[in-house]
Amino acid sequence: MGRVPPGDYAGTSPVWLREPADVNALVPALWPGSARKDDDGVLYVGGLAVPDLVADVNTPAYVLDEEDFRARARAFRDGFAGYDVYYAGKAFLCTAVARWIGEEGLFLDVCSDGELTVALRGGVEPERIGYHGNNKTPMELRRAIVLGVGRIIVDSFHEIERVAAIVAETGTPARVMVRVTAGVEAHTHEFIATAHEDQKFGFSIASGAAFEAARRVIAADGVELLGLHSHIGSQIFDTAGFEVAARRVLALHARIASELGVVLPEMDLGGGFGIAYTSQDDPKPAAELAAGMREIVVHECRALGIEEPRLSIEPGRAIVGPAMCTVYTVGTVKEVELDGGARRTYVSVDGGMSDNIRTALYDADYSCTLASRASAAPPVLARVVGKHCESGDIVVKDEFLPGDIAPGDLVAVPGTGAYGRSMASNYNHALRPPVVAVKDGQARVVVRRETVDDLLATDLG
Repeated sequence: MGRVPPGDYAGTSPVWLREPADVNALVPALWPGSARKDDDGVLYVGGLAVPDLVADVNTPAYVLDEEDFRARARAFRDGFAGYDVYYAGKAFLCTAVARWIGEEGLFLDVCSDGELTVALRGGVEPERIGYHGNNKTPMELRRAIVLGVGRIIVDSFHEIERVAAIVAETGTPARVMVRVTAGVEAHTHEFIATAHEDQKFGFSIASGAAFEAARRVIAADGVELLGLHSHIGSQIFDTAGFEVAARRVLALHARIASELGVVLPEMDLGGGFGIAYTSQDDPKPAAELAAGMREIVVHECRALGIEEPRLSIEPGRAIVGPAMCTVYTVGTVKEVELDGGARRTYVSVDGGMSDNIRTALYDADYSCTLASRASAAPPVLARVVGKHCESGDIVVKDEFLPGDIAPGDLVAVPGTGAYGRSMASNYNHALRPPVVAVKDGQARVVVRRETVDDLLATDLG
């Protein structure tokens, strides 16, 4: 095999990745609305130059555009008018974000006592909180019920028994939804609608477990069944998967009314709405998703001859994901020869899988840009990797960066708002980075960087 000519990356990069005409340019769909570069190639977010911003907090650092976050929250609130829109706190939650969610009129989903505590600290009223999880402890359930959270999404027969027992003991009523498995699995551009029930979440519709769960909840004194809950996957770009799931869930909804005599007032279609991580992704606006989902529900309800339940959805990634980027400092650069004579430039940065596990865990794709200067060098195929002792410690698998990328440069990775800080770890005893909120030229640290004292505080020697 002959050598690959310079600039010819056939077979060494994904088919969707194209060599850019201008390696300094941003792809707007991947970045917060305020992101731009000046004539010197310096990245600005929220009116602040990124090099100046990180000079105060060091790198790596998560940069969160507050107005972009709020705008995306409003887009779902307004696009899904008539729905209850729950922000999925698992994507990223801190006190400030909980406060923003409340101020923008959204509800909030939590799935642990810690997330519940942060939500309350951020001023979210308990009745506007939904509580998820497949193994909520009795302590967690008791606290949620006594506080009066708006809904508990039950996920097992044991949990139904626990809720009923706590209600009987405390005399405090509980409102629940039954999470069902509709046999639909949707991820990115594909969905499969056949028997994807080998998972830990939900009661199977096909097996009859979901109907039995509804029957047991209805029979429990002091426990109100609000409706059925369905979640089909993540990174979903169209409504095809929702259509199949809604048909099956609404059929169960109708059966419960017919055979158990209870018309459930609500139904939750879950979340999983996709965002653009790279140029291959093309997410739909919230209003367009809403129109498609509303049409599906209206059509199915008419076909079944039932009234439409009040609907709710749970966007998390779609709100916070694009609103945040992560900034790193380049430490080393290494050129590696590949098969056929092609080359890849390995760019090592001062973070990695401890601040973004998604590439290693899910084989996720990300983009990046040189954030601290402009470059006239031709683009090279690069892989941005972390500093941890794992060969799979990759931040960005494939991207074109300037050929003169060098130690000390800043690299920014967009789309890291969802599950970056939330899934961050202390692997290799790394200190988890700060989250810096920016707006109108002002920066505020909303989650500080961990310190060595934090790290040692739990190590009792």
